[in-house]
Amino acid sequence: MNHRGRVAGWLMAMTVVLSAMTALAADRPAFKAGVFEPPRAAPELSLQASSGGELSLANYRGKVVLLGFGFTSCPEVCPTTLATLAQARKRLGAQGEQLQVVYVTVDPERDSAERMRAYLGGFDRTFIGGTGTPAQLEAVRKNYGVMADRKPLGNSYTVGHSSSVYLIDRQGLLRGMMPYGRLPDDYVHDVRALLSE
Repeated sequence: MNHRGRVAGWLMAMTVVLSAMTALAADRPAFKAGVFEPPRAAPELSLQASSGGELSLANYRGKVVLLGFGFTSCPEVCPTTLATLAQARKRLGAQGEQLQVVYVTVDPERDSAERMRAYLGGFDRTFIGGTGTPAQLEAVRKNYGVMADRKPLGNSYTVGHSSSVYLIDRQGLLRGMMPYGRLPDDYVHDVRALLSE
């Protein structure tokens, strides 16, 4: 084969590869959240669940998991996020049964499993909280790149923390991160996209 023939063959092969890559990208839904590309395994949790027993992401394989971090004494960000997630689950209708919201505390000193159960139940009784020792929770935050900073507040304290929500697909892969302040319909869109895969 002469040089021109080799170039033509190479160009044809590249066209096939690019077409396949374009088709693959077209098959993937566009998310409202920022995406992890490529997706990677979501770091596992081994915490005390607000529902009793151990909290593990493996327990929710087959469901889409929305994973957030916060605390029950949070004055604004956490209740706003949890109310948004509750609205999204409601708007999903029957598909809401295939969604699990998991909320991990950044304030283990105050957030017992019982306190988290009562707090989260005020938004949606299916929401599960996670707590544990300070060392356990610090390890989880490190795995997810979550910041938590305890600050004095009068005679008590508050905790500044990262406020994005992680989207984990039914196979346990970390697929996206939704920033604070997004609307319920953004979550509905992305959860439906993950459920359709």
